[in-house]
Parts: sequence; structure tokens; C-alpha cells
Amino acid sequence: MTKDFQVERLDVPAFAAAGATLTGQVPMARLDRLAAECETGASSAVDWEAAGELRDMNSPSPQQWVRLCARAKLARTCQRCLQPMLVELMVDRWFCFVADEATASALDDEMEEDVLVSSRSLDLIELLEDELLLAMPLVPRHDVCPEPAAGLSAGSAQGAADERPHPFAALAKMRLNQ
Repeated sequence: MTKDFQVERLDVPAFAAAGATLTGQVPMARLDRLAAECETGASSAVDWEAAGELRDMNSPSPQQWVRLCARAKLARTCQRCLQPMLVELMVDRWFCFVADEATASALDDEMEEDVLVSSRSLDLIELLEDELLLAMPLVPRHDVCPEPAAGLSAGSAQGAADERPHPFAALAKMRLNQ
């Protein structure tokens, strides 16, 4: 018998024990915090997949693991040229679920993967949004900007530097007058 798993209230122990997989697509409008970081109207939906598994089957209490993968294209503003750009985010993370906070704290320092407290009502979409927010670049920018920032070209920037008086020019004049 196959159990139907709910994305907003995922039973992690049952999901991992079943070795189940869920896939889906979430519209950007449903991810409020992520949508607030994007330019309006140009971001795509988020494609995602989650897979559960049990590890250390020979131990008295096997570990519950969930792998979360996601891909999204977000409309952002390049901080170099101030032009719109698409930022592609990819998430591929493993999460180990344990019985309580004390165990999670103890294992968190030892493990590279995130350690969370097991739940019978995990909101997988909220976890997905958290991971996408963490994957966003702090300063989005093109590898090579399509055009220079408005009002600044290479020649005008050099011309502005030539027109400015040198900050120590007044000191040089005073020294010469002595």
C-alpha cells in the first residue's frame, strides 16, 4: 500500500521509511519571502523534488534522511549595471532528521549536512523556500554586463577623474612657496 504524502504536513518518519519521492512545481506567488526579493512578474515557478531514505539499517534506530533538490530562475537587478537579469538558483541538500533538539545540537557540529528534529508535519515548501533564500547571491551581477551603468561610460568616468583636483595639490603649492 502506497501512502499519500502531503507537502505542507510531511510525515518525515513515514516518508523516509517508505523511501518515497515527491516532485512538484511551486508558483513564485506562493513563496512570499522569495518573491519579495525578485523583480515583479519575471520570475518562474520553482521545480523541486524530495526523496526520503533510511540509513544505518542495522542499528536499533535507523537515521531518517531527506534529499531536497530545487531549481528556479529569479528576476533580479544587477548591482553593477542596474539592468534586469535572471539568476538561476539550484539547491541540492541532504537533511538528517533526529528525535530531539539535544541530539540535533550534538550531531550538528559533527555533520556537514543539516540536522533537524523529526516531525510528522514538516512544511516542505517552507523548507524549500528557506533553502532557496540561502542560495541567493548577496550581490547579484552579470558575469559581463551587457552595457555600462546609465550615465557612466569608460571615457566619462576617466574624464571625471581628470577634472577633479588632486587632493594634495594645495599642499604641493604651499611647499613650493616656502
